[in-house]
Amino acid sequence: MSFDMNKLMQQAAQMQEQVQRMQEDAKHETAESSVGGGMVKVTANGAGEVLAIEISRDAIDPEDPEALADLVLAGVNEALRSARAAVEAKAQQMIGELGLGGLGLPGLGG
Repeated sequence: MSFDMNKLMQQAAQMQEQVQRMQEDAKHETAESSVGGGMVKVTANGAGEVLAIEISRDAIDPEDPEALADLVLAGVNEALRSARAAVEAKAQQMIGELGLGGLGLPGLGG
């Protein structure tokens, strides 16, 4: 069995292109969470950015600002989790398509 360095380098370049494409796609993968019965809605993307926060007037109680803070925090965390999960699912699919799942590399489904 011969070792083809050129082929290995070509595969590495293709994998790098795929990873860069996946990182770009993550910016466009969005998820929305709704907490407190819809009083707070948060939209985030797979790149870990919060894109929008909508707060209902009903969520604003001057006597209890901590409740609003808790709702916003819960909404942000849920939106980020959902967006990250969608990106990870696409990454696992890409890894399977590239046949890398059995390499035993950390983070590559092995």
